[in-house]
Amino acid sequence: MPLKLTRRGGSEYWYIRGTVRGQSIFETTGTSDREIAEAIRIKTEARLLNESVHGRKATVTFEEATEAYLAAGGSDRFLIKISKTGKMSGIAAHFRGKFLKDLGQSDLDAAARILFPSASPETRNRQCYTPFIAVWNHAVASQWAEPRQWKRPRKPKGTNVAVLKRPRAGSKPTSYERAAQFVSAMSPASAQIMTALFYTGMRPIEIFTLDASDVNIAGRWITLDRSKTGEPRGVPMHEFLVPLFEALIKRGGILFRTHKGVPYPPTDEFGGQMSSAIEGARARLKKRGIVIDDISAYTARHTVSTQLVINDVHPYKKDQILGHAADDMSRHYTHVPQQPLIDAINTLPVPAAWQVMHWWEDPVYWSRRLVKWGASGAQVTSRQA
Repeated sequence: MPLKLTRRGGSEYWYIRGTVRGQSIFETTGTSDREIAEAIRIKTEARLLNESVHGRKATVTFEEATEAYLAAGGSDRFLIKISKTGKMSGIAAHFRGKFLKDLGQSDLDAAARILFPSASPETRNRQCYTPFIAVWNHAVASQWAEPRQWKRPRKPKGTNVAVLKRPRAGSKPTSYERAAQFVSAMSPASAQIMTALFYTGMRPIEIFTLDASDVNIAGRWITLDRSKTGEPRGVPMHEFLVPLFEALIKRGGILFRTHKGVPYPPTDEFGGQMSSAIEGARARLKKRGIVIDDISAYTARHTVSTQLVINDVHPYKKDQILGHAADDMSRHYTHVPQQPLIDAINTLPVPAAWQVMHWWEDPVYWSRRLVKWGASGAQVTSRQA
């Protein structure tokens, strides 16, 4: 029988009930307006009829495929972003209402140009093509779409082709003196995170989830139960970090928090979480005539690695510190401090400018204070409730 609208006791909403070509349905329209409910009924009946004749592939939209991909554990990065006003943006928003069966290579290419007009081919590939194809492949696995060989953007080839682009912040090491200058312009909470990164070589995601119970002050050792590689590992602690960790451990729980006192969301997208702090530091330094645009959270790990090489630390020790190498012993005894690695991390230099940052006197107290964007230096702060 065709679908019809009906009421349900205790609900103000209209419901759709009926059967289309053997498929029964009983679901809410989500509205109490009869006219809107009727439009939804007509659309639903047409969709079910289309599915029964042509199959599910004929009716799945990119939005639906994206929702299924996210429900299966996929990342929403670049796919969906909801603003504070509730506006949706991203790849899914761009393809809103589009059926998978109607999308082709030209649609994907156009989306990349529209969403990322000034981006390089590499950036468009990473931020548009990769997430789109991930959703598509998930839809293929669900038998909602046909397998396709999507073409990705290519870099210009040839020795006479010059591609001018701004270096990506965080992709190269810096000096510890320059890092100290940059960190000194940050609000205390962010400065403390950057300090820990520059003197452990840890990944940002590992800093996010670091708990007081993970740190052995006496042994100068940090134990990570789950690293990015999926294996537990131990990390040596630089002597310079001891006062900072002692203070944060007394507070307990997650060690590094925002200036509001709440933990950072446990995500790999650390650049997004720290972007405001990074931009603020750049702006304050620029007001003083100092331009440092190439330092980000990821700079720390590159810097630790490079400095250990300069300090003639054995490559295997360096790789153990950074979590690039592990043997059976280190996997089974991640909680046991390894003095050779502690000695190696302590070869990292500590500039005087880093030692005299004002927040060292009381890291927990100062972590709740925020440097104003208009300030030219970290000495201007405001108390956060």
